[in-house]
Amino acid sequence: MNTIAAILDACPLLSGLPIEAMERLAQGAQVRRFGTGDMIYPPASLLERLSIIAEGQVRICSSNISGREATLAILDSGAWFGDTVFCPGTPRVFGANAHSDCTIVDIQGEQLRDLMRRHPEAYPIVLEQVSLRLWAVMSIIQDDVLRGTEARVARRLFFMAQMHHGKDISGAVSFRLTRELLANTMGMTRQGVHRVLKNIESKGLIESSYGHIKVPDLSRLHAYIEELD
Repeated sequence: MNTIAAILDACPLLSGLPIEAMERLAQGAQVRRFGTGDMIYPPASLLERLSIIAEGQVRICSSNISGREATLAILDSGAWFGDTVFCPGTPRVFGANAHSDCTIVDIQGEQLRDLMRRHPEAYPIVLEQVSLRLWAVMSIIQDDVLRGTEARVARRLFFMAQMHHGKDISGAVSFRLTRELLANTMGMTRQGVHRVLKNIESKGLIESSYGHIKVPDLSRLHAYIEELD
């Protein structure tokens, strides 16, 4: 694992803070490790901390009383979560579970907010990053309301690929994802998801194996999504 300072330096949300502020965050940061399936925090948690994934993957999810899980996103190394760190006392709508063995670096909310008050030049970057997160969630809502099944699945795969690959839509990317998990994410049956994935795979846009999805060319998948729209 990289040093705590290197992990914080690579986090886009924190890139507006000066070096001395980043050093203070690194000194106060806490490193935690989780095994696959471990709960990092439950839905409705009032935790006030920002979490950055140093290694592994984290699933942002919620579940109902019967145990059925709905997944919003799967985040990879370098990603951050814990948006409510900027709204003290606000319960988190979704919980977080370790999607694979992972290491998390936590920053206490009070310390982060204090440093941002001292360095207001960091606010534009934080606002941009939080706005991009909000845009992604609103896009998912739009997909669920307005688009057909294949368009919804293709766009969700593209969204998950970008969470692992970044904004660049060129090149290939692979990530861990089971059909069952994708079905839970989409609110569909496993059989329905299987049929759609096979159709998308027949076009050479994805390659699926047990527990994994590979997108050979993100730009081709993006072009296909635009055709469906």
